[in-house]
Amino acid sequence: MAAPVPKSVPLTCSGHTRPVVHLEFSDLQDDGTYTMLSSCKDGNPMLRDWLGDWIGTFLGHKGAVWSGRLSGGDASKAVTGSADFSAKVWDTYSGQCLHTFSHNHIVRATAIDSPGQRIITGGHEKKLRLFDLGNPEAEAQEFRASGGSLAHEGTIKSVVWGRGPQENTIISAGEDKVMRWWDLRTLGITHELKFSEPITSMERNIGALGELLSVTSGKDVLFLNAADGSVRRKHTLPQAPSSASLHPIRADRFVTGTVGDGWVRIYDAESGEQRELHKGHHGPAHCVSYSPDGQLAASGSEDGTIRLWQTFPGSPYGLWTS
Repeated sequence: MAAPVPKSVPLTCSGHTRPVVHLEFSDLQDDGTYTMLSSCKDGNPMLRDWLGDWIGTFLGHKGAVWSGRLSGGDASKAVTGSADFSAKVWDTYSGQCLHTFSHNHIVRATAIDSPGQRIITGGHEKKLRLFDLGNPEAEAQEFRASGGSLAHEGTIKSVVWGRGPQENTIISAGEDKVMRWWDLRTLGITHELKFSEPITSMERNIGALGELLSVTSGKDVLFLNAADGSVRRKHTLPQAPSSASLHPIRADRFVTGTVGDGWVRIYDAESGEQRELHKGHHGPAHCVSYSPDGQLAASGSEDGTIRLWQTFPGSPYGLWTS
């Protein structure tokens, strides 16, 4: 008789009091550790270590926090965007708010460059703004679509700042079903990609296949080249995914949250067939992401919890070490 396949028992990270809507992992550090930033409708973004243990809470927002990003390298800075019409930049070591950038409406999307010197914001104003932390009082530069004053015709849901060769590239996704690539030097559009269904998430995946964008739209999951938007892989799933993340090391599987239930699913990256089904959340899983070492997948839910799912159940890792 074949031995039973080990089942993943998740670790639960509590502390938030409202739905968790976004997760961001730092780069992998030299000692094999990393941090995780969670954004939540309770207005209190939290930083956790690679074991899932709480490090600290960034206090100061007066409304739901929709997006949080960490700078590159040692992740010494974070930027968060909120329903209180502001984006805040934080020192992740002290927890101090370094600056607050006021807006005229809800900030849904944020990005920060790798050195932690410039940030991008987007949201309900449909504007894409560039701020310089070296001169925070200066007026923001704005990206504009051809012939208009706005970057998108709908709310900007996500922004990604390219890395390495793509460090002068900004990618934005809006409720207008459009992804746009922007040249940071000219603030102009280089190209765009249109979808037939609303874009529910767009995140950067850096790993075995290079720098990709994981995008969910309708029931589709797409992995696109960050440089030009060409499709590397596309799968249509039985359930509409809320977000997706490709395994960074093996690129042989991807994880999704689901709009309609609280289950976290793992799919084969080549065939699109479901490999694993993880139950545990008590509400839709709004956001998912693999850790930078690929040893776990994190999911954030309507139930206010973050759950960590071990990629290879039974192997000693983190708090799963016996």
